[in-house]
Amino acid sequence: MTNSDASKIALITGASSGIGAVYADRLAARGYDLILVARRAERLEALCKQLATVHGINAEPIVADLTKDEDVARIEKILATNEDVQVLVNNAGIARLAPSTQTSADDAQTQIALNITALTRLTQAAVPAFVAKKQGLIINIASVLAIHSMAISAIYSGTKAFVLQYSRGLQQELADTGVKVQLVLPASTATELWDLSGVPLAALNKSTLMTTEHMVDAALAGLDQGETITWPSVADASLWDKYDAARSELFASTQAGTPAPRYQVA
Repeated sequence: MTNSDASKIALITGASSGIGAVYADRLAARGYDLILVARRAERLEALCKQLATVHGINAEPIVADLTKDEDVARIEKILATNEDVQVLVNNAGIARLAPSTQTSADDAQTQIALNITALTRLTQAAVPAFVAKKQGLIINIASVLAIHSMAISAIYSGTKAFVLQYSRGLQQELADTGVKVQLVLPASTATELWDLSGVPLAALNKSTLMTTEHMVDAALAGLDQGETITWPSVADASLWDKYDAARSELFASTQAGTPAPRYQVA
């Protein structure tokens, strides 16, 4: 993915630090102007100034809390009406890792609002504009916990499973439109999300942690290679193929009009 036209814009959510900030740097290096969305004004403005200086691009900061309806609506309007937006990176997300019995209703709702609702609304705003132009790229950041759940990750895993299935459905829907959707499923990545999640970054096994730079560079390498689903830390790509084949076989086996024999009473 290369772009030398400075009028083309990448909009990145959760862009003030971590994965979002690295995406901003890498896309700026590829010639994209930027619209960076995050809650922390100082960090966001400093990053925009830095990237504009280093890469000679335009970077616009938009301070927004994507758990709030009115802030999501502001970004929806940009995606729906700014014809120069070519890339949407749905990176903003939050984790509250704790048993459901110890998770407040507010914490549960915040995860759903940011990880599912905001991502969906922004994507739905971008898709018609991208389809009309017959080009565009949506990068949805999920997690390996989209296919795995733990005693402390029921809600978070559920939100990321939504991102996985939503993205895969979109990929099929948009297959012949010129619009691409890449689904990225990182494993443990060294970001501030951990310290806010209830599981401190320092408590993790360092050998399993990937840097944000390595994660984003791997994801972009996958994109450049034509991948629609990227597992940055998985060395054996055939593992996903086997998993997906088993999933397809299981789904096909559900298409029967009678109960399975083990459920039939003699």
